[in-house]
Amino acid sequence: MANQNQVRAKKHLGQHFLRDENIARKIADTLSLNGYHDVLEIGPGMGVLTKYLLKKNITTHVIEIDSESIDYLKNHFLNLADRIYEKDFLKYDLKEIFKDKPFAIIGNFPYNISSQIVFKTLEMRNQIPEFSGMFQKEVAQRICSKEGSKVYGILSVLTQAFYDAEYLFTVSPTVFNPPPKVDSGVLLLKRKENYHLPCDEKLFFRVVKTGFQQRRKTLRNSLKIFNLSDNLKANAIFGLRPEQLGVSDFIKLTSLIENDDN
Repeated sequence: MANQNQVRAKKHLGQHFLRDENIARKIADTLSLNGYHDVLEIGPGMGVLTKYLLKKNITTHVIEIDSESIDYLKNHFLNLADRIYEKDFLKYDLKEIFKDKPFAIIGNFPYNISSQIVFKTLEMRNQIPEFSGMFQKEVAQRICSKEGSKVYGILSVLTQAFYDAEYLFTVSPTVFNPPPKVDSGVLLLKRKENYHLPCDEKLFFRVVKTGFQQRRKTLRNSLKIFNLSDNLKANAIFGLRPEQLGVSDFIKLTSLIENDDN
């Protein structure tokens, strides 16, 4: 890619600049563009993905914490200048940009904060109908994995409670500068038509997180903090380990705890 060395990749920011145009185009094409008119790209770097988003019939915004990348983008993408935000995605209130409008998220995400990006997306799920991006391969697989898998966990359940998760393709380290030490994986999250749970959603998050904190124990032991009644603990579901439960099982479990008469 021309001008590749104009921005120095910074290790503390987890930067690995994608330099394969075909992969950038493929990632941009993962979004359906249905149900929203705005897209937010996280960590655009030097804009290899950005330029393909700008060709689409949407309004592209980018958020970047690296001031050197910000300068590069402002100099090379003049038509984007007023939609470049030098902010920390994890700390910034995105309503400052989008108010209550729906928007999609996309990006080649820094590995060191990729899970936190997903958790913030889940918090804003009312406004984010679609999410696409590149993660460390094992994280992408974990998000998309089903019950019974060794990598199935908190991130899998919480994401799949609200989104349909699809692992799309694997990306080799050789297409980055500098190359990471692991493969990357691109995934797509599409918000479910009915993304409101038939149980207390805050309690659902607590139950899932608490259950997986001691994933080798049965739920009867790992969920003791909820002071379950003896009658409820006799239910067969509490004899299972968390990785044996699908999303619908965790919803059922949350409802049982919510209605427990202890």
